[in-house]
Amino acid sequence: MDKYVVIDLETTGNSPVKGDKIIEVGIVVIEDDKITDHYSTLLHPNKAIPPFISNLTGIFDEDISEAPTFKEKAEEITTIFRGGYLIAHNVPFDLGFLNKELENNGIEQITNPVLDTVELARILYPRAPSYKLWQLTKYLGIYHEDPHRALSDAYVTAKLFIKLKEKLHSLPYETIDHLLKLEKMLKSDVNQLLIERHERLAFSVNDDEDIVTYRGLAFKNTETEKETRLAPTLSFGDYLDAIYEKNGTMQQYMKKYEKRDGQRDMSETVFDAFQMHNHTLIEAETGTGKSLAYLIPAIYEAVRSKKRIVISTQTTQLQTQLLDEEIPLIRKLIDFPFNVSLLKGKSHYISLEKFERELASDQQDNYDIVLTKAMILVWLTETDTGDIDEIHLPSSGYLFYKKISTEAEDYTDPYSPWFWMSYYQKARKKATQADIIITNHALLCTDIFNDYQFLPGYDKVIVDEAHHLEETASRHYGLKLDYINLNYTLNQLGMTNDAKLLGNLLQKYSFDPEDLPLKKWNEILSQATYEIDDLFRSLFQYVVDQHRNDKSVSDIGRTQYRFENEREDPKIWNTIKEMATRLTFFMRDLIHILTIIEQYFVNANVLDTNNKDELKGMMQVLQSFIDRIEQLFLVEDATGQVKWMEIDKYGAKNAVYLYSEPKDISTLLADDFFDKKESVILTSATLTMKNSFSFIQNRLGLKAERLVTKKVNSPFAYQEQVQLMVPNDFPDIRQGNDDFIYATSEAIISLAEITDGRMLVLFTSYDMLRKTHAILTETIDVNKYVIIAQGVSSGSRNRLKKNFQSFDQAILLGTSSFWEGVDIPGEDLSCLVIVRLPFQPPDHPIYEAKSELLKKEKRNPFFELALPNAVIRFKQGFGRLIRSTSDRGIVFVCDARITKARYGKNFTESIPDVPITIDSTHKLMQKAEDWF
Repeated sequence: MDKYVVIDLETTGNSPVKGDKIIEVGIVVIEDDKITDHYSTLLHPNKAIPPFISNLTGIFDEDISEAPTFKEKAEEITTIFRGGYLIAHNVPFDLGFLNKELENNGIEQITNPVLDTVELARILYPRAPSYKLWQLTKYLGIYHEDPHRALSDAYVTAKLFIKLKEKLHSLPYETIDHLLKLEKMLKSDVNQLLIERHERLAFSVNDDEDIVTYRGLAFKNTETEKETRLAPTLSFGDYLDAIYEKNGTMQQYMKKYEKRDGQRDMSETVFDAFQMHNHTLIEAETGTGKSLAYLIPAIYEAVRSKKRIVISTQTTQLQTQLLDEEIPLIRKLIDFPFNVSLLKGKSHYISLEKFERELASDQQDNYDIVLTKAMILVWLTETDTGDIDEIHLPSSGYLFYKKISTEAEDYTDPYSPWFWMSYYQKARKKATQADIIITNHALLCTDIFNDYQFLPGYDKVIVDEAHHLEETASRHYGLKLDYINLNYTLNQLGMTNDAKLLGNLLQKYSFDPEDLPLKKWNEILSQATYEIDDLFRSLFQYVVDQHRNDKSVSDIGRTQYRFENEREDPKIWNTIKEMATRLTFFMRDLIHILTIIEQYFVNANVLDTNNKDELKGMMQVLQSFIDRIEQLFLVEDATGQVKWMEIDKYGAKNAVYLYSEPKDISTLLADDFFDKKESVILTSATLTMKNSFSFIQNRLGLKAERLVTKKVNSPFAYQEQVQLMVPNDFPDIRQGNDDFIYATSEAIISLAEITDGRMLVLFTSYDMLRKTHAILTETIDVNKYVIIAQGVSSGSRNRLKKNFQSFDQAILLGTSSFWEGVDIPGEDLSCLVIVRLPFQPPDHPIYEAKSELLKKEKRNPFFELALPNAVIRFKQGFGRLIRSTSDRGIVFVCDARITKARYGKNFTESIPDVPITIDSTHKLMQKAEDWF
């Protein structure tokens, strides 16, 4: 069958079962991999077209007033499909509508084999940023003439399918072979396409030097030659002149280059710190170009001194920017080569050995796991790094991935072929040869608190997004434990399923069941699993039953409860401690049995290094759980830790998340990090309060005698680009939420009319966001404005941002992560609403514990902790609006405390100097309208 019929429909809504109808059909026919025919018709749905659909498609009631009904065109449409595959971008949608219309008209339904381009694109282009049709075609360079019209969408879907087919025909034999074993669980009838490719490759020799095969697995050859080292010949001053000054390389390679004095100034500050062996705090405001400013001296110093320099970031977004944008540019700007390596923690890298074992398993997988395996098979033929962050797995796929990450590897046998193919080992090797290592705060802190075992040795480090260092260090010096992870991991230690660790091992070797305590293993594992469920259900109920003020709500809506052993109800808490103790006993018994099994196989001389390491790894996992349970429940706290639990009141009754962190990390960082390194550069756009670095200096434990501070002002003309507006007639936020939320909602609606949407609204709590979203959807013209809300609308932060940018008139409601790291430049964002000043709730477990510690030291928690944190957070939020010299917009702050409270100036004097207007909401709206 070599006929493919691509269909796309425009409809009055999303559900044919609820009476939604087809209003336009677009069909494109492909034969011999070429588009040979097309068909298009409007259809009368016998109902009004909703305004939102008309705005989206451009099809209005008058356009279909004389159009035929579906029944009149049914025969024409169904005839086209005879003898061919049915293709659609999301087959269930289009085929569901088509067959419902056929059923309603008493016509036989279409039963053609189907190919879903969404599913096929996920498998064959696993690194695509999105699988929405318009974003996918943009990624693949397919021109889309008229989005959201049926024939145009059908044409680009046809072109997409031809590309997908070409991609499938480029895959190696081993990958096709595995896909054939998986395809039965896919929605697409792709069997014949795979068989054609399989047969074509069956008797051919693989001469593709870019592909390596081992044990039936095909993956990209990632061996690369090391660059030749040449030291810079210029002095540092001449080096900067050649880059920054008139007729320099930056002017040659950057369009519309304008020299920024602050950028060169920052480069000089970084280099001076390296030479003087000082630590340095640098606040580089938005627009400075701080990434280039610190990379330029770092590369010069690393190559000149032949000593690597580490650069650490908080987000993968910044790492990607450094690797994909800044580093390639610098290679053009300078005349000597340098080596750069990205190194992450083991959990980021796939284990080829573990994946190969999972492919060989006979376990029946659900759809998400099959899709995950198929995506990874194709991705392995493309990836240089094996970093799972390169692809977007389906929801269940990440649980499966935990089984096949390098973190699940425990062997270090350099004689194993898998060792030399390990992406993690290759990343480590590359890092040892690099001048610049780019990593994240998580791995940096893991390295610091584990005697520097994870990163190659270094003396100088640049910490970007440094305002996150304290939080990350605290998290990595602390611990966490949750029911889902604990139960899932224990389940994987079973032996009744071929895919489980012990089951795999026992199947591999023959043994006498009488010699091994296997019956006891299953009994104890079952008891441990029961005890986990009982313990976590008790903890859940314990939090629910507490009526004191110790409970708070996280920004994602979880109930938080701080616990300290000496404060709890002795009777209930002793019962919980007894449960925790029993659970550790069961886990110790499991370790003991694993030791017996290991010794049995060692004595039989059949246990190879990998299997031995796997057993050791199982024991280590169990021991780590024992250590965490004891630390949380059974050890008297003498280390200044704050412990708390989080539950979702409306979730599963055992879904409890346990945490522990130090109350003060400054001494640990001072002793383990700053005192041991020659030079640590800490930079961010937000490090000061009222131009003072004292808060961040004290929180991180930086000693004044080795510290230099530098503030680099933004080159943006904030006076002309921004208006800061504060209403003086809003309800007092401290008197209750409801009136304040209604006033905020009304202001958002008024501003939306002025700015045509294009608005980001920042909240400090998910509860307030959710209530505001409910009011907006009831009162605003939802046919005109698209409202996208974090935690309400589905998708990741990045996906929500892209959806926001894809609509002309949209309002984006965000909390937590949306306060920083979200770049929406240009006209996509014209208004920023800050609902409340971002103070952490006083009953937040970490703040509460740190506050108590400060009080014991006779210090003021509000002015030394709450206020500086809120100011830095506020500066991050403020920075979302202006991202370039051409941006222009309004910052509307609903919280009058910014002007009325005695501490309000700490906020306004910590941001760039902008015009501030304090007036009634009505007059502010008039001014906003005049300004735009």
